[in-house]
Amino acid sequence: MKKSATIYDISEKLNISAATVSRALNNHPKISIKTKELVLATAKELNYKQNTLAQALKSGKTNNVGIIVPYINSNFFSSVIRGIEEELSLHGYHVIICQSHEDVDLERKQLNTLLNAQVDGIFMSVSKTTQDISHIEAAKESNIPIIFFDRKKDIKGTSTVTIDDYKAGFEATEHLIKQGCKKICHLSGDLRLEIYQNRYKGYVDALRENNLRVRKDFIIPIESSIQGGVDAINALWSLPIQPDGIFSASDYAALGACQQLKKQKINIPNDVAIIGFSNEPFTQYMELPISSIDQTPDIMGKISAQVFLEYMNENFSGITIEKKVVLKPKIYIRKSSKRK
Repeated sequence: MKKSATIYDISEKLNISAATVSRALNNHPKISIKTKELVLATAKELNYKQNTLAQALKSGKTNNVGIIVPYINSNFFSSVIRGIEEELSLHGYHVIICQSHEDVDLERKQLNTLLNAQVDGIFMSVSKTTQDISHIEAAKESNIPIIFFDRKKDIKGTSTVTIDDYKAGFEATEHLIKQGCKKICHLSGDLRLEIYQNRYKGYVDALRENNLRVRKDFIIPIESSIQGGVDAINALWSLPIQPDGIFSASDYAALGACQQLKKQKINIPNDVAIIGFSNEPFTQYMELPISSIDQTPDIMGKISAQVFLEYMNENFSGITIEKKVVLKPKIYIRKSSKRK
């Protein structure tokens, strides 16, 4: 294998100073185009590779950022990652993606790994098992910007980009009420997470503002899965009174609910109107398209990246800044809930 050359090998071959070679390789404006082209051609000929670690030490930047998500095999998280990546690639940044698999211990290790890699920033959506936040608070002390998206923790000195989950829960429930539903249940998701707490609060307040009863037996915690929706319908239809409307905090659970109701020959939306959450791609292409709340993940990713870039441009000195961006949810009404 050919040995990598140094800038001194290039300067010796071209009989110019090492400083000129360095400036040419870094596209310095005072170096002529002819010299730059000659240096680049010689660098390629001699198998020269820039030492990115040395560059990082010199500039204080690695041009790498870390992203920690619970998992990437979901349209929502993959779309947020794509939004971050597309925005940052325009500015020469590369992303390192980590999955916590909803495990706070793994999340802690990944955070430390990213810090040791000296990334310029960390984007994070916490796991549902993240109750102790000491590892995030410790990471914040390193003066590396931390930007939470979707699932956040309220930590001083960090920035957040979320949607208004409370408003989303309120509007989803209010939509069902406007369609004539009076017995509305909520498939709530894991209430350890703030996003699900806020969707639940929106649901409760919409019922109360419309003088409808909040029934404890109509609030069903579920896994965000098709089976979660199937199990919820089985539980609800074992009660003396059944709902005529369902607001699910997950599109996958909404899909499972639709499948189980169809199996029981219950008409959607006339007997039971259903709305989900996330606007997963499958919701609009089904035989019975499912109404859903869109979290605009691509926009969330791009804005998260813009928050980071603003920090890097204006606060590279390590001054702590906080930005709290709350995006408006979008509701898509389809056949699963459209009675009127």
